[in-house]
Amino acid sequence: MALTLGACAGISVLTTVGVVVVLLVESIPFFRDVSIVEFLIGTKWTPLLKPQHFGILPLLCGTMWIAVGSGLFALPLGLATAVYLSEYARPGIRDLVKPALEILAGIPSVVYGYFAVVAVSPLIRWIFPQADVFNVVSASVVVGIMILPMIVSLSEDVLRAVPRALREGAYALGSTKLDVTVRVVVPSAASGIMASFLLALSRAIGETMAVTLAAGATPQLTLNPLDSVQTMTAYIVQISQGDTPAGTIEYRTIFVVGLALFVLTLGMNVLAQYILSRFREVYE
Repeated sequence: MALTLGACAGISVLTTVGVVVVLLVESIPFFRDVSIVEFLIGTKWTPLLKPQHFGILPLLCGTMWIAVGSGLFALPLGLATAVYLSEYARPGIRDLVKPALEILAGIPSVVYGYFAVVAVSPLIRWIFPQADVFNVVSASVVVGIMILPMIVSLSEDVLRAVPRALREGAYALGSTKLDVTVRVVVPSAASGIMASFLLALSRAIGETMAVTLAAGATPQLTLNPLDSVQTMTAYIVQISQGDTPAGTIEYRTIFVVGLALFVLTLGMNVLAQYILSRFREVYE
């Protein structure tokens, strides 16, 4: 039994190592033609046009727009829902609401993208006529809906893990239920809540199909959330459709962008683990 479990763990590690090796092997020849400085600080991304530019900042801008926008939508809504389910909802309501939220996680992301195009984007353009058909706001809304179940589920678990003795101690001092929730329960579970936020944002950064349909394919540096942008994942989808010959510099941009995305999400996950280990509250 132990040997089987060890083999499963080994396969997982080898798979991760294999992915990293493939990304590095294909990325190194790219940097023989393009300097790392140009790649990191260049403000234009036009590998399929002449003259070619390979600055990843426009793709990074689009990716961060979606991550921040979806976070602004999902984090407060998810935390409020988790607090309600943990502290205020009756068991019957909790048993009904939580599975209903988890259904959202099972909907294919391409459906969310289609929903953004046919429902969310027209609503945005009705409110802001100057908005592009594909824009940051509509993509952020649907990605926010996608990461909502993760935030609610993880946050509710850590809130419910706060010992009952802390709540009863606060009540014994004359605190109201709101005081106990805001000043005792949520601060006690802060590390777990923050980790759930970071994991959800990592999920938003790595989302592909929904942002490919909803955010558009315009790599540009912009501060306007009504503009069309392109994320790293959306670019990988665009260039992977078979029109680019293998071995060319355009083809290798797939792996370079994938490597940058891997480093970005890895950093987010490492930060989440650090916060969990650094600020974790241990109760007996």
